[in-house]
Amino acid sequence: MGLTKQYLAYKPVSSFNIIASARANISFVTISNATGRYVVVAAAEKVLVWDLRIGEKVAELCRDKQEVTFLRTSPDQKHLAVGYSDGLVELFSVETKQSVCSFASHRSAVSALNFDLLGLKLVSGGLDNDLVVSDVVEQSGRCRLTGHTAPITQCCFMQRFQDVVVSSSKDTQIKFWNIETQCCFKTIVDHRTEVWGIVLMRNDDFLVCGTADTQLSVYKITPITDATVPVVVASEQPESESTVSPFRCTAAGSIQRAGHGRTINLVADANGQVLGCHGTDRQIELFLFCSPEESMKKLTKRMKKLDTNKQSGEESANRQLALTDEIKRLTSIPTPEKVKSFDLLLGSRNELRICCTFVKNFVQLFSLDLNVKKDAEPETLYALQKQGHPSEARTVAFSSDSLAIASGSAESLKLWSRASQTVLRTVDTGGYVVSTCFVPGDRHVLVGLKTGQLLVVDVVPGEVIECIEAHEKELWSIVLTPDKHGCVSGGGDTTVKFWSFELIAASGGQDAAKVLSLLHKNTLKLEETVLSVRISQNGKYIAVALLDTTVKIFFMDSLKFYLSLYGHKLPVVTMDISYDSTLIITGSADRTIKIWGMDFGDCHRSLLAHDNTVTAVRFIPNTHMFFSCAKDGKLKQWDADSFQKIITLPGHLGEAHALAISPNGKYVVSCGSDRTLRLFHRTEEPLVLQDVQEEEREELENATLATGEESTVPGLPGLKLPSKKTIGSEKGAENILECLEVSKQYEEEGGKGPLPPLMFAYSATNTDDFLLTVLSRIRASDLEESLLLLPFNAVCELLERVPKLTTERKDQTELICKVVLFLFRVHQKPIVNNQVLLPVIQKIVQTLQAAVGELRDMVGTNFHAAQMLQRELEENDGCVLFRDATKQRIQRDRRRKRREASKRKLLQIVK
Repeated sequence: MGLTKQYLAYKPVSSFNIIASARANISFVTISNATGRYVVVAAAEKVLVWDLRIGEKVAELCRDKQEVTFLRTSPDQKHLAVGYSDGLVELFSVETKQSVCSFASHRSAVSALNFDLLGLKLVSGGLDNDLVVSDVVEQSGRCRLTGHTAPITQCCFMQRFQDVVVSSSKDTQIKFWNIETQCCFKTIVDHRTEVWGIVLMRNDDFLVCGTADTQLSVYKITPITDATVPVVVASEQPESESTVSPFRCTAAGSIQRAGHGRTINLVADANGQVLGCHGTDRQIELFLFCSPEESMKKLTKRMKKLDTNKQSGEESANRQLALTDEIKRLTSIPTPEKVKSFDLLLGSRNELRICCTFVKNFVQLFSLDLNVKKDAEPETLYALQKQGHPSEARTVAFSSDSLAIASGSAESLKLWSRASQTVLRTVDTGGYVVSTCFVPGDRHVLVGLKTGQLLVVDVVPGEVIECIEAHEKELWSIVLTPDKHGCVSGGGDTTVKFWSFELIAASGGQDAAKVLSLLHKNTLKLEETVLSVRISQNGKYIAVALLDTTVKIFFMDSLKFYLSLYGHKLPVVTMDISYDSTLIITGSADRTIKIWGMDFGDCHRSLLAHDNTVTAVRFIPNTHMFFSCAKDGKLKQWDADSFQKIITLPGHLGEAHALAISPNGKYVVSCGSDRTLRLFHRTEEPLVLQDVQEEEREELENATLATGEESTVPGLPGLKLPSKKTIGSEKGAENILECLEVSKQYEEEGGKGPLPPLMFAYSATNTDDFLLTVLSRIRASDLEESLLLLPFNAVCELLERVPKLTTERKDQTELICKVVLFLFRVHQKPIVNNQVLLPVIQKIVQTLQAAVGELRDMVGTNFHAAQMLQRELEENDGCVLFRDATKQRIQRDRRRKRREASKRKLLQIVK
């Protein structure tokens, strides 16, 4: 069947204008051993790495169309954990910028992430009230901790106490969890409002909590040893501390913040020395936790002052360390706007660097010298501000040569290079931009404001050369006349005004260069607010969309009434006329797009195009195809002749406000509420509508799981896996069942003849290799969910194949052990009650124990043999082998010893 009409695919090029999303946090990242220079931020669905020194984007990490909600770098700065709004956690390599693994942990957005001290475990908290601990090395979940009754606000590992996680939630509670037993052994219920953040300071000596009031609660953590166990007298009440807790957590006091409103963020540097917090005001407050030696010095100094009183009672009462001895308030950092998130970094020269993101889409880096004892002034080092609009872009336009893009927001107009997506000019408009249009020659841009003013902007100097009071209310639409000698504007004051371009002498006199100006020629007065204006290419008609849901068409020369297009239930927000002046399309707040004929004003077709208000429609030049965007964030291409949808492009995460198509038809740009400008280009790849529709149908089917959201097993009602069911786990279960069925048929035929096509596709020569290949290709985080979906008869068949697999494929012992142990744990009761499986289980135990013992022996032999070879070679050659690994091990040992002595190694900051 031949193609009746060929469509070419539009593909996304990039998204720009966004510097940092307000939803996620900011974090310092080390690249090429340079610390304090690079920061990583979220930008809608992408993760950007910015070089603050040169103000450029150096890397971009991207997954699917999901918004980034949280970021965390690993302690060794080699990995970056990214949490998304769909509950998935992706682990990226900082060096290669590629995804290492992913954990399907939560059922809703990820709200907190933290690594342990060595970066081997990762704990994540979500809006589904759960905590999930994942193993980074094994690339799979370890356990799910449930107990909070509201979304998690923060979670972290304790350094001094192994396998202990601390979490805070909006349910006002702080919980301490043991990963091994997967239970909560201590809960702090002192707070009456939501706990918005917690942080462990000075090697887990202190726990600081931020709540809805202006105070920070401080708790002292002391290990429970035999020496500290109190003797309980029979008449006294026993201690309330739990017997399973390895430490005692007592309230030490509170820190009064200088700011107003609730605590939004609590952040500590990597060594737990400096604490930063901010509320709803414009400042970041900093506190320094002194070392034990410094605290004792301050206590001694305080006691000397008290000695003058010679009161022994007062002396003994004040000999204990107070919070004022251990915590020192540092200079606050005043910020230009309300802070959204920030991160701290303390350098070896006691230079503190603070990077902040703000609601108005910019990043700033501050520096504070802690060596200065008093009145240290913070210094602004770098700022990323010019690379994007402070607020959402509301309108976009292409230049006539398709090389420049103009975008307008609430306070400025920016001109972008289409090729590099970088800012060329920024013009302060002094008002809310609602419409833009390039003047022929591309030297000037017309800008319509919400106040009704019409600005003429000169592109070369980037200045407003004239401000015209065009309308009394919003100037919703500007369009050029077909002869390019003037323009037409429509506003909220119910008028359409006609303007002509004039070159007038500047204020310097007759010899000065002439500048562009607009001369008012005519006015068309209407009865309703004008929302959009369009002129046909043949110059005959002008169409005006009104607030009364109709579109009125007038003759351009005489301004006499010609046609009225009515049929929309809500006002027409946008419209466009085709290149041959035969079709007009209208987009309305009633979610429909109507295609009309210009000759009789008849409606050819009404399309239910979007799920929300249609905000923009534009014809592709010299075609009857058009693009539309709406408040549902989607960008769609349509054919106005066949009334078919061609393709849906990946749109915005929120609302889409406007779109523009280049005059050559090769590029499309759109703007939306996620603060991104998205650029698409036309490729040479042909589209077949049936294939596109089939892909969209499959995508819809994949959006809903065939087996339901819940993971249930008969007999195990309280099963809490550290993962959630995904499409990948369902496909994995299907592949295992298919593999078992194909293998069974092949073995029944005697294992002779040609290989089944599926085995051949997996490059397997026998059934054992086939099964292991299928199991190894399932993502590690999806393996347990896939095995959980298998019926019991398939589980029995899989277990019967294990002894042979174990003896023949000893290189896959780890994978086989993982599968067998999980199946035993989940299906323990049916397996025990099945007498047929008894000899199989005995055989599995024997073969697996032998295989694991052999593997352990091999690893141990290789390890000690390598050590012996290293010693011999070093003695013979007098050089140190594995220098890098040895250095890292020595440094790691030094760090551990210093940590035990509460002395920290600080990071070197590169200027």
